[in-house]
Order: sequence, then C-alpha cells, then structure tokens
Amino acid sequence: MATKELAAAPKLPVLFGKAALTGFTRKGGELPSTEYTRQGVAIDPQSLAEYDHVCGFRLSDVLPATYPHMLTFPMAAKLMSDPGFPFPLVGLVHVRNVITVHRPLLIGDRLDLAVHAADLREHPKGQQFDLISQAFAGGELVWEDVSTYLRRGGGSGGAREPKRESAPAEPKAIWRVPEDIGRRYAAVSGDANPIHLHALTARTLGYRKAIAHGMWSKARCLAAFEGQLPGAYRVDVKFQLPMFLPAKVAFSEAPEDTGTRFALHDLRSGKPHLSGTVTPL
Repeated sequence: MATKELAAAPKLPVLFGKAALTGFTRKGGELPSTEYTRQGVAIDPQSLAEYDHVCGFRLSDVLPATYPHMLTFPMAAKLMSDPGFPFPLVGLVHVRNVITVHRPLLIGDRLDLAVHAADLREHPKGQQFDLISQAFAGGELVWEDVSTYLRRGGGSGGAREPKRESAPAEPKAIWRVPEDIGRRYAAVSGDANPIHLHALTARTLGYRKAIAHGMWSKARCLAAFEGQLPGAYRVDVKFQLPMFLPAKVAFSEAPEDTGTRFALHDLRSGKPHLSGTVTPL
C-alpha cells in the first residue's frame, strides 16, 4: 500500500465541487492501494463543543465515539474523489458504519490518522466497499471506523441483505428533528452534501426533501447512552431508510446477552431509519 501523508485536512467544499464536475462517469475497476495519513492532529475544543451541541452530547473532555469520523471523513472524501477511484463520490450510499473504541479518546490526545479502501464486493443492488479509518495515540491504536458504501447499479450476485430488525415495542424517547439539522451538522462537520442541506438541492439528486446525515443520526443515538458506555466498546449501525426533514422519530433500546440493541424509527409510520448494537470489548 502506498502511503501519502497530508499536511492538513482536505477541503470538503473543494472535493464536493470536484465530485459534482466529474458526475457519474466512472465505471468501476479496482480499489486504489493508497492510504492517506495525517500526523499529530490536535482536537480543537471549540469545534468539539459545537459538535457536541449539534449531536446532543454533554460537554466533556472525552470525545464521542463518532467525533473522530469527522476528522477522517475529509481524507476519505479525498480518496473517493481521486482520479483512480472506481466510483463517483456523487451517488454513493453509506449503508453501514462500525466504530470500535479501544480506550477513551481525550481532548488532549494527539492523533495520527490513516484512511484506506478495502474489500470491493458484489451486492444484489450493485457493489460495496469499505473505507477503513484508524486513529493512533502514542503509537497505540485507539479507534477504528469501517464505513461501508454501496454503488447502485449492475448488481450481479452477493448475499441478500437480512430482513430489517424490528424495534423494541416501547420507545425510550421521541425526538423532533428540525428541518435545519442537515445544515447545522454540515457546519460542524464540513459534510455539505446537497442531499442534506435544502429540499431544492436534495431534489437535484432524486430526494423529495433534504435528509438527515446518517452519522448525525448515529451520534444522536449514542448521546442517549452517555454515562452508560464502557471504556472500550464497538457500535455497529446499519443505515436503512432516509430520514426526511423535518421529522419526528422514536428511539428505542433493549438489552441483549452481548450488549444493547437500539433503533431509530419514524414515529408515525414505524419505518426504520437505523438499527444498531453497542457491544463492550
């Protein structure tokens, strides 16, 4: 694998603009053998506080499990917008995210970050691949993120997806998600994908309304577990149906032998937005 060190975080507006220009023209092929890295990344307290506020976390010196994803996503977007990447960034669907926290990440940690793509595979609706992100502190692997993306079209095999899991009967909480949450999350994360910002920009990409970021939904669910999470754990989420904004959603959870299962559904229709598990290590 060829390692390329970045001096600073790539600029997401530039990458999204580049992706809009290249459109849907790429036609597949092998994943690149490139790994992007950044060294000694410091946590900005103001940025962390703003992220915590938008996602529902309390202010703390401990980073939410989803926060490093915001640091690595620009590196992942750069990789996916490089000329040699087989699929266009526009139109990729984030279908699953698995984060492993090996020990609590603290605001004073200096993180070495690395991102690469792996495991291109067939899917009944097209092709899938993983973007693997890692964070090291003092040479120790402290955090991992596996984001699975689907490129729809030309599916030729692969295992069928399991049936969607049903939610526990009683919601633990009901949340009103405002129409501007996509813009607010974009302001703290830099992820200004048009499908999340306004109904008008979402319609240009085939959505009738703006939809919530999947990683915001995952973060909001994790915020509901604050004070209950162990020092080391894995949180595995499958993104299901889009959450059109504004929305009213039901959060539910239930214990399992190995951890806790949780889900987020539309309150009125019961349609699932995500399902996940938290498992102690």
